[in-house]
Amino acid sequence: MTNQWLESIISQIPAIALLQNMGYEYLTPQEALAKRGGKPSRIVLEEILTTQLQKLNQIQHRGKSHSFSEINIKKAVAAISQFPYEAVYTTSQKLYDLLTLGKSLEQIIDGDKKSYPLQYIDWQNPANNLYHVTDEFKIECRNSTQTRRPDLVLFVNGIPLVVIECKRPDIKDPLNQAINQQLDNHNTDEIPHFFCLTQLLLVISQNAAKYGTTATDKKFWAVWKEETTASEQQLYQLINTPLPPIQQEKLLSGRAPEQQQEIQEIWAAGDRQISPQDRTLFSLLTPQRLLELISSYIVFDNGTKKIARYQQYFAVKATLEKVKKVRSDLRQGGVIWHTTGSGKSLTMVMLAKALAMEKTIINPKIILVNDRIDLDEQLKNTFKNCGVEIKQAKNGNHLLKLVNHSKAEIITTVIDKFETVAREKGKNESRDIFVLVDESHRSQYGQNHARMKTVFPHACYIGFTGTPLLKKEKNTALKFGGFIHSYTMPKAVADQAVVPLLYEGRESEFKNTQAVDKWFERITEQLNEKQKADLKRKFKTAEPLYEAESRMAEIAYDISEHFYTNFKGKGLKGQFATSSKRAAIKYKKLLEQWGKVRAEVIISPPDTREDKDSVNEADISEVQGFWKDMMSRYGTAEKYQETIINKFKDGENEPEILIVVDKLLTGFDAPRNAVLYVDKRLKEHNILQAIARVNRVFEGKDYGLIIDYRGIFGEMNNALDIYAKLEQEGFERNDIIGALVNVQVEIDKLPTYHAAVWDIFQEVANKKDPEAMEKWLYPQDRRDGFYEALRDFVKTLQLALSNPHFQETTPEATKKTYTQDLKYFSNLRTAVKQRYGETVDYSSYETQIINMVLKQIGAEEVKTIIEPVDIFELQRFEAEINSIAGEAAQADAIAARIKKVIAEKMAEDPVLYLRLSELIEQAINNHRANRLSDLEYLKLMQEYLETARNGDVNSIPPALQQRKKARAYYNVLKEKLTGIVDNQELLVNLATAIDDIIINNQIRDWHTNQDIQNDIRNGIDDLVVDELKKTHNLCIPWQELDEMSGKIINIAKHYESN
Repeated sequence: MTNQWLESIISQIPAIALLQNMGYEYLTPQEALAKRGGKPSRIVLEEILTTQLQKLNQIQHRGKSHSFSEINIKKAVAAISQFPYEAVYTTSQKLYDLLTLGKSLEQIIDGDKKSYPLQYIDWQNPANNLYHVTDEFKIECRNSTQTRRPDLVLFVNGIPLVVIECKRPDIKDPLNQAINQQLDNHNTDEIPHFFCLTQLLLVISQNAAKYGTTATDKKFWAVWKEETTASEQQLYQLINTPLPPIQQEKLLSGRAPEQQQEIQEIWAAGDRQISPQDRTLFSLLTPQRLLELISSYIVFDNGTKKIARYQQYFAVKATLEKVKKVRSDLRQGGVIWHTTGSGKSLTMVMLAKALAMEKTIINPKIILVNDRIDLDEQLKNTFKNCGVEIKQAKNGNHLLKLVNHSKAEIITTVIDKFETVAREKGKNESRDIFVLVDESHRSQYGQNHARMKTVFPHACYIGFTGTPLLKKEKNTALKFGGFIHSYTMPKAVADQAVVPLLYEGRESEFKNTQAVDKWFERITEQLNEKQKADLKRKFKTAEPLYEAESRMAEIAYDISEHFYTNFKGKGLKGQFATSSKRAAIKYKKLLEQWGKVRAEVIISPPDTREDKDSVNEADISEVQGFWKDMMSRYGTAEKYQETIINKFKDGENEPEILIVVDKLLTGFDAPRNAVLYVDKRLKEHNILQAIARVNRVFEGKDYGLIIDYRGIFGEMNNALDIYAKLEQEGFERNDIIGALVNVQVEIDKLPTYHAAVWDIFQEVANKKDPEAMEKWLYPQDRRDGFYEALRDFVKTLQLALSNPHFQETTPEATKKTYTQDLKYFSNLRTAVKQRYGETVDYSSYETQIINMVLKQIGAEEVKTIIEPVDIFELQRFEAEINSIAGEAAQADAIAARIKKVIAEKMAEDPVLYLRLSELIEQAINNHRANRLSDLEYLKLMQEYLETARNGDVNSIPPALQQRKKARAYYNVLKEKLTGIVDNQELLVNLATAIDDIIINNQIRDWHTNQDIQNDIRNGIDDLVVDELKKTHNLCIPWQELDEMSGKIINIAKHYESN
């Protein structure tokens, strides 16, 4: 019996079988190649597409139907199959337009020459299209004749729209590996042109699945969840409905006999349970859902192609269902509450697009009340892709003119423009006007909402909020429809759509002289007396006339140290919310004075009131001076803001901290933003709006941190205090649970995380013995557990060491234990990674470990990980091994590298490399059991190293020295015929003859042609049977013969495809 955990058995074949039962026709790789003219350079099944274009498209002219000409059909096929490749994003956007909007073609009918639209897919009637699935779809790379083979490709009318990579669930991070494979294939010299046409990408591994679209960044691949279980019974029936015998036979054809037997046994074993893989395939790939997602839920946003997450899809669907229902001649609106950072703005865009394209609503007008420039650009690009006109209202009168007279279906405006329209008695009473209002205008529930109702009395109003509604807002919200859909913070965190938020209050640190003295002693404990005196003098002379200036200097220093220790060098940024423009400018100067971080200020012009604090003439003069400097540098307010924001959002360098007053505390999306420092009062929903600036997902960002110097929540001891304070601000407790967690809750986990690392080594007798500790981590799963436990410990220790309460209340001996263990385990981690040949982890986690250790311990005490050297780089490899202390550690390192080579080369000569693998494992086990000394173990590994490099030179017959493939065939024959035939000369002759048979049958793409493979198999079988009969009068069992010839063909196929 073969391994049930093989990728094809546990993931790929079940996926194909389910897809067939969902309406997809299976094509073998040979059929898929034939339907594109036998050319792997083509990616469209042109034979199918040509037939479907003729079937789907008719020209209506003077009451008669006419077909498109053959020339026009060829033009349409060429447009989507032979497109010029520019870059992934731009080419993908052009092809999406072509795919969804169709192509206009000129044709002469009855002497009348006109342009007529041609559609590639019938989006409205899924049953009119043809759906196919194939496996191992061979595609030629852009700049070479090398090929890549995505596991599964799904076609609609012959156009590849879905790519699926399958992985076995028992390997490490199967989905992560599959995503990397998908993204690697996007690279310039791979098959990026193929992905420009595909729209939905999936990675599946039986017990898990994720999806994305073209070039989706790894961190944004998402899990799909249905919001009801209504379809579970249907799915259960589909996965347990046997395929008809003819489909079973076709699906199994071309697979190894032992695999065919295994799959048939699984099919015959009875009903199976629904897996996460099944749910994802069914949810995303039923024909109707697939076409809906592609046509209505993909947008192009500022260089990124995006597809809806499940909460966005269901929010739009729920809204469409609600607005279609008319009561008392009015459509019902409501409120969509989606946690800030989870894609709320994109939901707004998708809803506007869906409303504009809804066939049951005649001539809809969608008004988006919004003041974000970047969202306006997003809207323009989005609606360009669906043939919808969009206009921006310049003023109130222009708004009414656009609604009443313009052909524009989408209009963007700001809420203040309604005042002008209402004052001039402007009005439009259509019920097919949809007003979508962003949360930044919370005044929608007050006077401005009343004005909107005056101008559009019968319109449908839909509000969007990223934070829970206040109690006082809920009653008014209910008046125009109540809640339509919600996606709360706990759901968003669980889905990894946002990162959790941690809160740390530092108000008490700077409250009085005694507290400041205590703080000063803590932050200067590493300084000598002269350095302390210099620092104190700077604090006290910062601005002698203002007592508050001393406090500002101290806070600036605290921020500088905190950011430098915890975030600098990781590609992460911080934001600092201050109480006034003058304070923002002053804080910038103070941060520059300390010199550890670079900061910039974003404020509105001096003549606008951005904050509530009173100002005097001197303050105004200071602000005006700053503004004048910014205008001389950047030219305009828009350019000043745009330049600094872009640097902050996109660059890894400066500015590292963005200082603001009110600007950018709402509607500002910068994923790098990891920490918000607050020195201003925040009230009601502004609290949650502001803190959500740091909840976006970004590489290396485990949480968003809020450091509060003003006591937003007062004195707090635990998370429940936060919720009590938010309740006082007017929120319902059930709406805010999970929104924010006191940092102390995480720090309290530190002893548990510390103990968890040591628990891994419970069975090690002497934990001071590095050799014993390293040997204990030999099993890969144990090392993975160690790395994960260490990660939790490091992350939490970093949080703790930067926390004043932890520093003041934790005994020095405990802190010393933590930091010493950090050094010990970090060096152990480096040693075992080198010893067991693991590749360097270039992820943000590695950077986090390095930065943490360097800043808390010092560079001289930490070993760094180096990339393992390839065994074929003789001198460098020898130098690396010699740098490892101890004969056993050197032997382990060699063994690990040989294993890597074996894994890479196994298919080239499976008998040789399987035997070598077994010898290595035997030597490792003998050494672990003290049956081999360290030196004997090392000498064996050096011997096996030579075999891995050069093959088993001592046993290779001279006639096969220059015939690498024939050597592999010889090893298969020798393995299978040992004990039956001991004639080396006969085996050599058979191996070379088999090599000749394969060479003589190697027509183009023979390795995907089952007929040619059958000819080769028959030739091998006849040769072996005849020779054994003639020379030894022997007859080999057919089962043995079949397995032997199958192994030989697999070796030949590997060489052909690599």
